[in-house]
Amino acid sequence: MTNAVGTLRIQLLGPVRAWWDGQEVAAGPPKQRALLSLLASRAGEAVGREAVIEALWGGDAPHTAANGVHTYVAGLRRALEPRIGGRNPNTVLTSEPGGYCLRVHPDAVDAAAFVQRHGDARRSRDRGDTAVTAGLYEEALALWKGDAFSGIPGPFAALEGARLRDVRLTAVEEWGAVMVEAGRHGEAVGALSRAAAEEPLRERLRWLLMLALWRGGRQGDSLRLYAETRRLLRGELGVEPGPELRDLHQQILEGRVEPAARRTLATPAAADTGWMPVARGAVAPALPRPAQLPPGVSTFTGRERELEQLEGLVGADRCAAGPAATVVVVQGLAGVGKSALVLRLAHTVSDRFPDGQVYVDLGGSGLRGRPLSAADAQRQVLTSLGVDGGRVPRDLVGSTALYRSLLYDRRMLVVLDDALSADQIRPLIPRGPAGVVVTSRQRFAGLAARDGAHTVTLGPLDEDAATLLLTTLTDGRLVGRVTTARRLAALCGGLPLALRVLAERLTGAAGEPPELLLERCAPEPGRLDCLTVPDDALADVWSAFEASYQVLPAEAARMFRHLGMYRRGRITVRGAAALAGTDAPTARALLDVLVDAHLIEERGPRYRLPELLGIYAAECARRESAAVREAALARLDALAPPPRPRASAAHGPRR
Repeated sequence: MTNAVGTLRIQLLGPVRAWWDGQEVAAGPPKQRALLSLLASRAGEAVGREAVIEALWGGDAPHTAANGVHTYVAGLRRALEPRIGGRNPNTVLTSEPGGYCLRVHPDAVDAAAFVQRHGDARRSRDRGDTAVTAGLYEEALALWKGDAFSGIPGPFAALEGARLRDVRLTAVEEWGAVMVEAGRHGEAVGALSRAAAEEPLRERLRWLLMLALWRGGRQGDSLRLYAETRRLLRGELGVEPGPELRDLHQQILEGRVEPAARRTLATPAAADTGWMPVARGAVAPALPRPAQLPPGVSTFTGRERELEQLEGLVGADRCAAGPAATVVVVQGLAGVGKSALVLRLAHTVSDRFPDGQVYVDLGGSGLRGRPLSAADAQRQVLTSLGVDGGRVPRDLVGSTALYRSLLYDRRMLVVLDDALSADQIRPLIPRGPAGVVVTSRQRFAGLAARDGAHTVTLGPLDEDAATLLLTTLTDGRLVGRVTTARRLAALCGGLPLALRVLAERLTGAAGEPPELLLERCAPEPGRLDCLTVPDDALADVWSAFEASYQVLPAEAARMFRHLGMYRRGRITVRGAAALAGTDAPTARALLDVLVDAHLIEERGPRYRLPELLGIYAAECARRESAAVREAALARLDALAPPPRPRASAAHGPRR
């Protein structure tokens, strides 16, 4: 970045470092450099404080983490803008309503420059200019000065470092393929050997190295490499080399390389995906075909449009899919029927995923205890596929590499139910023609922006669909009672979970008459009690809402409680700020958190609580003292304009 005070350059592809006008600045202690690496990776994008805490500490964040973030931000500002006086505004590391933003051009960050040059090299490769292409790949790879994010603590650095490492190895493979095609076998052998030693289970590297050795006149070394690869794969994973390696081995034994082997260098499967799986083609028969989908609900209605949309996204021809898996996130408030819709979808399209279906309940809502970590989810999948638990690496980077290796190029459907965060999802996205469907109560804008995920927001059922579902679920109890059915459905706010609970109350062993149930549930106080199933939190509307509330940051939870004090419809940012006793920018940021958690709805410049959530929020408001509630409402009333004075008798209208 160039501005009035100088030029900033940041290195992430190796030890994290920063320079002003060519002179290195002290980036500070490891956690402060971790913050720099996070903000540099998302240059120009505001990163919220909670996201910073998750990136730096993960699930082990201390209670002082928020103060730590402020300390590291202040330290970075002193380091990155040493010539800015104490009262002058920061122009590089700024505070935004959504968090902190590093205002540096992406070209000044070596990781972004590498990605750009890698893309240039691929486009040149497609044009067929070998010399220029090789040079562009070499320019991209020369940016690496060691392991990405070297020495940086925290889960973000581990995952982002592993991702960039995979992209670098992809670039090495693509460069090696170009060099082999150009007849520059000796140059290719050195770089491919180093890469194969770094990633010994990456078959694409070993295939290219075998070919470079053979074409360079080193037939014996090529055959020895195959024998070593076979021993390694059998010892580490209990599988044989894939068909590409076996075919090349046979061709070398016969003293020939068929044209098909030459063409493989330029095929999308080899060049665009960047690497081949561990024992591609041999893994599939060695592993069981998973069929882990739970049964869907027996009665399903009112989601035809959403189901058709999802089928179009997930059920496309997987043979035509590129190297990236298709990721779809179905999001919405608690009880809106996300899991039911996704399971209906998964059963509908399962025949298009012949390698099987994997299902993982990530437990993000907390209704089943602590949410599942990405590493634990990977271990669950890998062991279900027959991998010995002792062979699964304990660290997330290692388990991610094994997970993606085994699932690569498998036409498999992966269903991730009840996700809490994007970082919980990313390590579970395989490469190749897989389909990944996620449900969550959270809004994952970053997953869409960075990972290309498709998002589908599920809202409550409309009046007709809600009435139809309730009527269908009650086995004829509401036939001929159209008005009663509509009024009962309306009490549920269009939430399928609430409709199913109400249907159980009508049809259970102690079934209640519809009119009596309507009379009992109509008043707002106590309505959530009517939508409760004893001893089953998973089928309890109040528990579902409470779980969403409990994972909120403390200040957002406080804002939600204060919104529960206002039962007059929609509210503005200014009104919410008055209720909570804060300023408008802070109120807007907190409202955005609640919108992202699907606990309130944004309607233009105003916000509203859906009906049942409004009742729940009012209950939460009673957790505040009477004095706090009175003060909040007084602040809100003070915003109202004073009434116009009435005309006095002496100054009344003229006759």
